[in-house]
Amino acid sequence: MAITTSTSSSGSGITTSYVDSSTSSTTASNPGAVLSKDSFMKLLLVELAHQDPTAPMDSDKILTQTSQLAGLETQENTNKVMTELSNQMKSSMDMGAIGAIGKMASLGSNAVSLVKDTTSKFEIYFEKEIKTGTLTVTDKDGKTVKTVSLADQAGKSGVLAFEWDGTDNGGTALAAGNYSVTADYVDATGAAQSTQFGIYPVESVRYQDGSPLMKLGSSYVPLSYITEFF
Repeated sequence: MAITTSTSSSGSGITTSYVDSSTSSTTASNPGAVLSKDSFMKLLLVELAHQDPTAPMDSDKILTQTSQLAGLETQENTNKVMTELSNQMKSSMDMGAIGAIGKMASLGSNAVSLVKDTTSKFEIYFEKEIKTGTLTVTDKDGKTVKTVSLADQAGKSGVLAFEWDGTDNGGTALAAGNYSVTADYVDATGAAQSTQFGIYPVESVRYQDGSPLMKLGSSYVPLSYITEFF
C-alpha cells in the first residue's frame, strides 16, 4: 500500500482524518465638486438676476442651459435607478447564496493537483457510512495509478481528509499534474455508493468584502467557483 489513513499503521502514502469596535468619519458635503441639478439651477438664477439690463442673456443661451439642466436631472435619475437596481441584484444574490445551505455543490472537477516533492491534500464527502470500499486515483489519460482500500474508514461518513504522497501502486513517484480522485464503497446497509473529490454539502455562508463565500468541507470558496447546486 502506498496510501494510508490516520488510523492505519500500514505505512502507505495517504492519510485521512475527520476532518465591538466602532469608527467615525467625516464626509465632505461635496467631495468631488459635482454640480447637482439644484446647484445648476441656483447658478442659472443668479446669472439671470445679475445680468446686464442693457445686454440681457441671449434666449438661445437660456434654452441651452435649460436643456443642460434637464439632461443633468435625467442623468441623476438614471444613476439613482441603477443604484437601486444594483442593490436589489446584490440582495437577490445574497438570498440565493443563503438558500443554498443544505444543498450539494459541485466544483465542476474531481481533479486534485500534485506538485513535485510535495504531498497532495484533499477532502472527499461520503454521504453514507462506509462499510468497505476503494479510493481510486487516475491520471489525465484515465489510467488508474493508485487504489487504496477504505477498510480503515469503516463506520465513518461525512467529509474525510486525505493526504497522498504522490506515488503509484508500485511506490514510484508520479509526475506533477492533475489527477482525478473517486471512491466506490458499500454503505452500512449493503448498498453500493460512489463519490468523488469536488462535491460537498454547503454547510454555511460567510461574507467577505460583500461577496458570499460557501463552506464546502473545511474550506470557504467563492460562489463563482461553484458550477452546480443540486
